[in-house]
Amino acid sequence: MPQYVYKCKDIHGKRQKGILNAVDKAAAMLELKKRKWIIYSLNDHNPSILTKEIYIGNPVKNTHFIIFCRQFSALTRAGVSIVESVRILSEQTESKPLKKALAEVANSMLKGNSLSQSASEFKKIFPPIFINMIRAGEEAGNMDDTLDRLATFFEKAHYTKEKVKSAMMYPMIVGVISIIVVIYLLNFVVPRFVSVLEDLGAELPLITRIVISLSESMQQDWYFWILGVILLIVGFQWFKRTSFGSHLLDYIKLKMPIFGVLNQKSAIAQMTRTLSSLYASSVPVLQSLSIVERIIDNKVIGKVLLQSQESLRKGMPLSEPLKKSWVFPPLVTQMIAIGEETGSLDDMLSKVADFYEKDVENMVDRLKALIEPLLIVFLTVVVGGVIAAVLLPMFSIYENF
Repeated sequence: MPQYVYKCKDIHGKRQKGILNAVDKAAAMLELKKRKWIIYSLNDHNPSILTKEIYIGNPVKNTHFIIFCRQFSALTRAGVSIVESVRILSEQTESKPLKKALAEVANSMLKGNSLSQSASEFKKIFPPIFINMIRAGEEAGNMDDTLDRLATFFEKAHYTKEKVKSAMMYPMIVGVISIIVVIYLLNFVVPRFVSVLEDLGAELPLITRIVISLSESMQQDWYFWILGVILLIVGFQWFKRTSFGSHLLDYIKLKMPIFGVLNQKSAIAQMTRTLSSLYASSVPVLQSLSIVERIIDNKVIGKVLLQSQESLRKGMPLSEPLKKSWVFPPLVTQMIAIGEETGSLDDMLSKVADFYEKDVENMVDRLKALIEPLLIVFLTVVVGGVIAAVLLPMFSIYENF
């Protein structure tokens, strides 16, 4: 929607200036006159690259979007119209990107467009599952249930994602601390011991010579180390964006020790919860699979879902391609097969999602109890190894005296 920069004076004589969203300049002028303001200037707003808002990733936080869905559901159940609900939520939400999008969605709906049509203009704000479930809810006339189902979906998905993130965060923090401590030791502690060892003329073991060489290299060739780290990060990001690289990294995520099973269960929970929500909202199964395939955070599972779409087009059941994949345990494929046979696929998918969400929660709690002592041992070995490499020659010198 066009934006206009205005300069006015209000009824109290105070100068007002800002940016106003309006269909056209006449509508903007009418809005300002409704406020009983004296208009000095009203011009088109064309943001430059420096002033334009640029969003990296998802501009709306999950917590803000969850609150929006839950409040939207509560308002519609209370009998408030969809347009009025959107307008109220645009004023209430704390997220600036969501606030702007909702304001424009409300204006678009006042022109006669549906909520799904209006929301589809803001694909960075509203995910595909939201737009498609809203569209299905509009067609079926059950927007109350659809909005409630959406709120529940985003709450459960966010909770499961945060659980996995919390399990992964602790090892990452310990790893970063280990690297920082080792760099500090090699740059500031080891050089002091080197001069002492050289004065004593001690014979250095292999591990000590390696540590000293690393220390000297980091001090003398520090720019090569920085350049190497930068190249490594850039190369990894490029590799991750390639089709082969993204598929390989997602395969490693599912196969890595300890965390592989956690990632697998989390991905299955995400897939079944999303598919269940879409299917329960009367979104066609092929369209539902296409949406899940696009939003699932794993290319390996996405490939299996793509095969499932081809299987359904040929008249075969959904469970067949899943049975052939090592990613899906028998519990998942059997429950889906039962759901297809009994016509209760959405209910069976929901049960699978409930099971794996609970399983992920329990596994995260067990991992935290197991990983903490292991990481302490790891940190001790890494830091202690560097210190021991420096102190070993000194012990041998003292023994010879």
